Amino acid sequence: MPEPISVLFVCLGNICRSTMAEGVFRSITSKEPYKGLVKQVDSCGTGGYHIGEEPDDRTMATLESHGITDYVHFARKFRPSDLDEFDYVFAMDRSNLSDLEREKRRRPNSRAKVMLFGEYSGTGKAETIQDPYYGGHNGFQRAYEQAVRFSKNFLKDVFPDIESQS
Repeated sequence: MPEPISVLFVCLGNICRSTMAEGVFRSITSKEPYKGLVKQVDSCGTGGYHIGEEPDDRTMATLESHGITDYVHFARKFRPSDLDEFDYVFAMDRSNLSDLEREKRRRPNSRAKVMLFGEYSGTGKAETIQDPYYGGHNGFQRAYEQAVRFSKNFLKDVFPDIESQS
């Protein structure tokens, strides 16, 4: 059995994109064939605008419309120690990635692999998850669909033997 991994999703405010990705990833990895292969999943924001708040209502409505009804989260700000605590730290866009890479340079011996979540787009080019906060439901639905696709591609990459058995 492979070593369990830990994953952190990061956006700006931690109420839309990173929470969407966390909710989706938790749902996928709570079931076979991935059950037990992820020891920790969390999300946070590079900004502290929404600390302590629940995810945006539209994020929750989108998750619930896809059967994810047990997700609970309260926004928090990224901590430099997250780079030591997590194996993978996924940024939702290039601005978030830049912030995380700057922090990673200050902690070169930290264990986290910092990258754009959209590196797992499956299209051959990295995608960003656009912030749906100021838009309508379609932006949240698109973020959900990207989170599902990226999560599945990431898991296939990290656990190739597991995926081939399913």
